[in-house]
Amino acid sequence: MATTVKDMLEAANAAVPRVTPAQARDMMKKGDALVVDVRDALEVQGSGKVAGAVHVSRGMLEFRADPQSPYHDKNFAKDKTVLVYCASGGRSALAGKALKDLGYDRVYNLGAFKDWAESGGAVDKV
Repeated sequence: MATTVKDMLEAANAAVPRVTPAQARDMMKKGDALVVDVRDALEVQGSGKVAGAVHVSRGMLEFRADPQSPYHDKNFAKDKTVLVYCASGGRSALAGKALKDLGYDRVYNLGAFKDWAESGGAVDKV
């Protein structure tokens, strides 16, 4: 039986806990969090990104996160807490599940960038 996007999102949301902007700020204060923006470049250019976040488009995430990949980004370390977000929370849920599948244990879905910005979270303009 074929899998649907709905099925994939349900599995991702079950595997990756959603956190509020306030919870994310608390995690970030501990100093061992990697915040990852998985939106497309044009989206980031239009709105900015969470202050200090690393931008890795959803299509490149596994390549950047896997230490065995020639495209590995050294910001990714499996001992860090990883907070992933996008425009609405769907891509970040799928991204979080992919990170879990790659062996990252502490992965959280921050959800929508606009929720972060509207809550007063710091934003880097790009």
